[in-house]
Amino acid sequence: MDVNVNAANKAAVSVWKADRSGGSPVATVLLHVVLIAGAIAMTGPFLWMVLSSLKPFSQIFLIPPKWIPDPWEWGNYKRSWEALPFGQAYFNSFYIAVISVAVQLLTCSMAAYAFAKIRFPFRESLFVLFLATMMVPHQVTIIPLYLMMKAIGWLDTHLALIVPAALFNAFGVFLLRQFMKSIPDELEEASIMDGANRWTIYSRIILPLIRPALAALGIFTFLGMWNSFFGPLIFLNTPEKFTVPLLLNLFRGMYITDWTLMMAGSAIAVVPVLIVYILGQRYIIEGVTLTGIKG
Repeated sequence: MDVNVNAANKAAVSVWKADRSGGSPVATVLLHVVLIAGAIAMTGPFLWMVLSSLKPFSQIFLIPPKWIPDPWEWGNYKRSWEALPFGQAYFNSFYIAVISVAVQLLTCSMAAYAFAKIRFPFRESLFVLFLATMMVPHQVTIIPLYLMMKAIGWLDTHLALIVPAALFNAFGVFLLRQFMKSIPDELEEASIMDGANRWTIYSRIILPLIRPALAALGIFTFLGMWNSFFGPLIFLNTPEKFTVPLLLNLFRGMYITDWTLMMAGSAIAVVPVLIVYILGQRYIIEGVTLTGIKG
């Protein structure tokens, strides 16, 4: 009998391990091969950009392509940095992204709390209508937004980039609402019995519990604002106010583009993005995963 029990236990453990591993070893190996191939394909353009930033201009478009620079032109980075005011552009992009993240986390979390925990007439209908705005392309709303910025005198200012992005983000509200929906209502009811008001519940109970989702949304917002090109292209005219993506566009001439300097500038511009992603990838995965599971 003991032998049969032990055999059954071993079989159960084997089945559990197979389920945890996602199937047979062959399928697991094939899955990893596909993922590695996909990762190599995704990093190919980035690797090409970095290597091209170290090439002489004559080697950029050789056929067949020459991947390894010969010689290595490290001076491209110095020339790229000195050719345009990258220091000012870095500062502009950084403070625009930081302010947008801070204000957006506040506004999105407050709206998400209202949609998730406060009962009011037509709540679900308003939320569906709010989400429907995600289906409207940004290009459709850019003309009325431009006219509004012109009417209030915000053209060629950073307010035209910060305020609309910070005050309205349907995706951010949706992400945080799904996370808040997983928080038991009993916590809020107990807080109300203890005399807490809505602001106390929101600031001292809800916000600490949704930190993974806040971190994920903050990283998404920072990356999006840092890489934004369309908005600055429409609203900014003064080179001193340009952001990094818009400044890189100045390397494109009417008849020729200095691709080595553009690639060097692009490599410089991507450094903060890589740092933010490396430091925050755990929060991105945790926030999105928990939101998807509990939502």
